[in-house]
Amino acid sequence: MAFAVMTLTDAAADRVKAIVDNAGGDAKGIRVGIKKGGCAGMEYAIDLVTEPNAKDDLIEHNGASVWVAPEAVLYLLGTQMDFEVTTLRSGFTFHNPNQTSACGCGESVELKPADLAALAASGQPTVRAG
Repeated sequence: MAFAVMTLTDAAADRVKAIVDNAGGDAKGIRVGIKKGGCAGMEYAIDLVTEPNAKDDLIEHNGASVWVAPEAVLYLLGTQMDFEVTTLRSGFTFHNPNQTSACGCGESVELKPADLAALAASGQPTVRAG
């Protein structure tokens, strides 16, 4: 058994499906990663997937496919990906237990690797590795 890397809300799954439908062609889903940048040190990166990487973890929910880059897994364990629409902005949001701080604009975050022992002790939902 392995930890579920992250989960998607219904709103996030609906938005992923809309992105794939609008992209047309060979689009299969999106890929979530982490990159260095911003004033807090890291940013979430989202790219369209046309050819899945065999090393990525696949998360599926309500017909949406999201791949997680291997280098981001320890930073995203336990994260819930959502999609929000407000008066001023719309976009994916990440409710990440590994986030220690964020910049004022909300685009940049500071992340720490997940504590696997703490996750195991908390009874975090697991999925069968495969």
